[in-house]
Amino acid sequence: MTLLETAPTAPTAPTAPTAPTTQAITPMTEEQRARFERDGYLVLPGVLEAREVAYYSEALDEVHARERAAGRLSPEGAMHRLSAVAALPAAVGLIDHPATFPLVWSVLGWNVHVYHSHLDVHPPIRVPKPYRFEWHQDGGRQNREIETAPRPRLSVKMAYWLSDLSRPGRGNFKVVPGSHLLDRIDGPPRRDLRWPEPPGAVEVTANAGDAVFFDRRLWHTRTDNHSEHTRKGMFFAYSHRWSHNRDQNEALLASPAAAGFSPVQRQLLGAPLAAEGEVPGDHQWGHHPATTPLYGHLARHGLLDPRYPPLRP
Repeated sequence: MTLLETAPTAPTAPTAPTAPTTQAITPMTEEQRARFERDGYLVLPGVLEAREVAYYSEALDEVHARERAAGRLSPEGAMHRLSAVAALPAAVGLIDHPATFPLVWSVLGWNVHVYHSHLDVHPPIRVPKPYRFEWHQDGGRQNREIETAPRPRLSVKMAYWLSDLSRPGRGNFKVVPGSHLLDRIDGPPRRDLRWPEPPGAVEVTANAGDAVFFDRRLWHTRTDNHSEHTRKGMFFAYSHRWSHNRDQNEALLASPAAAGFSPVQRQLLGAPLAAEGEVPGDHQWGHHPATTPLYGHLARHGLLDPRYPPLRP
């Protein structure tokens, strides 16, 4: 019986494979820490056993089928589904997996949470795609709004691979080792203009069951998948819990008392601002300035100074 058969509207996963009870839970080794601080990432071979790979891969396939039925895939059938555990409760076993989670708390400490996650499926590309320069650091507006150099780490990410990426050209993760200490790399004035790859860029190869642990500041991209293999993975980003709102204003914002609040006041109190078609999380990351009240206020008054990165759109 599949997840869709047991619960069409809110799938409940079968019992997850139990992590080996004999596996020692140990912190990051000094050698791992030195490599992580030098390169900005670690490749972790074989952290998932074959039965775990099969379990999570099958569960991910069912989400992909559900998204296909709902018409939410890209034209080539790719899926980038945010809020991994909300979309797939079966994925919960990965957020504190004993083979990987110690690296998270070894770097960030104990006061952490998963603040961002996604499920990815990328079938082979059969029709050429327009060129787009996709090199980036994670964090979005963080990379303009924090003024220190280099910018602080703030978060780390764990990528679990559920398909064979042991050769280049399969949609591999591509990185510039050591670039987590660079606040910028050379790039085109527009993303659709062809541009040389950053010096030192390497495609990370991995087997199903491997993971990659990386600093959010690492300059990276996903390559196109021109193989016969479908690229499948699950991604979990961890940050400190204080990055959440501390005030609890939900009831206030839903009450008659908030009727007279200005749009900027509602933004400052944590109101959801996403318009139709906008992803709420993307909106909070600053990807939609046009529907962010304070941005509109500053723009109307000529107060967006392009010389200062936090005030650029």
